[in-house]
Amino acid sequence: MEPRDLEKIIEKALSRERYCHSLGVKKVSQKLASHYGEDEKKAEVAGLLHDYGKKHSPEELLEIALDMKIEISPIEKENPDLLHGPLGALLVKKDLGIEDKDIIEAIRFHTTGKASMGKLACLVFLADYIEENRSYPGVEEIREAAFQDLEEALLLALDQTIRYVLDRGLLLHSDSVDFRNYILSGRDKIFKKGS
Repeated sequence: MEPRDLEKIIEKALSRERYCHSLGVKKVSQKLASHYGEDEKKAEVAGLLHDYGKKHSPEELLEIALDMKIEISPIEKENPDLLHGPLGALLVKKDLGIEDKDIIEAIRFHTTGKASMGKLACLVFLADYIEENRSYPGVEEIREAAFQDLEEALLLALDQTIRYVLDRGLLLHSDSVDFRNYILSGRDKIFKKGS
């Protein structure tokens, strides 16, 4: 399915604000993929579909996960909105027939990240933070770093997210901590421009 066809599906499935955000993530994912030597079409598709699971409310996500007998962590049970990535990945397979493992991984982990996930997933994770509709303190620094040093940009985004979660006394997903530690432990070795 072409990105243009998927755009129509997303426009009907998501709120106007979420649809505009998805278009923004698609655009930045494609630019990052071009810059870092990844497949641009896959990046567009993953960026566009990353929030496909958001067509359901957090309560519906929890109910769907229970119906599908998907393992739910205590953190996801407490904050079911975190399920929109994992369930969105399953739903794009089921509803749209998308099987590409890189796209599925990017959708699944775009919110929390995960240690040792592929470069495309990292690019979509980052694009979700820096697309043009995002406005928060520090976003410009992350946007600038995104096209200069991928690991640095990912760390800035993760640090910002972790601080946000801690400042609000919320539960922190272990995948985010593992992802941050993975990047720090292999800094300057994990990703190279064009590799």
